[in-house]
Amino acid sequence: MTRCEQLLTITKRLVLMTACALGLVVALFGFTLIRGDRFMVSWACFGCGLLGGFVSIQQRLKKFGNEDLELLSRSWFQVLLIPVYGGIFALVLYVGFLSKLVDGSLFPQFSSTPFSTPIPTTEDIRNFFSQTYPSTGPDLAKLLFWSFVAGFSERFVPQILSQSEKGGAK
Repeated sequence: MTRCEQLLTITKRLVLMTACALGLVVALFGFTLIRGDRFMVSWACFGCGLLGGFVSIQQRLKKFGNEDLELLSRSWFQVLLIPVYGGIFALVLYVGFLSKLVDGSLFPQFSSTPFSTPIPTTEDIRNFFSQTYPSTGPDLAKLLFWSFVAGFSERFVPQILSQSEKGGAK
């Protein structure tokens, strides 16, 4: 298979997987709206991270060496792996926002229900993850933006983690 054919094969797979990922995020959002349930913020973060990962790998494809292209053109799994990492990094960043390890005016603020006792119960934790939302519309937009960035830039979240180990993540 020529380099051009490999690029075309990988691009087709990326377009298909990006469409599926975007469809899944839209379907989850629509499903929660129709049912009147609370929107699952973590799924939106993961989906935006996936999309960021797909865009990132698509932009870098032409810079890949022949060995990398060969691997990606032969394996659906390898094509999907980078965007999945992006989704995972978006979730890690979301937890960083919730914990205030990553804080400041550029980052989203959240509203949540307080724990009922000094020692959290299982119900407190369940409520925290199901009833914690960005405080405002702009905070939601910031969260989705940074989730995309976490997927797009594979070094962004590891750098934040490294800085937080040193006590300077802001």
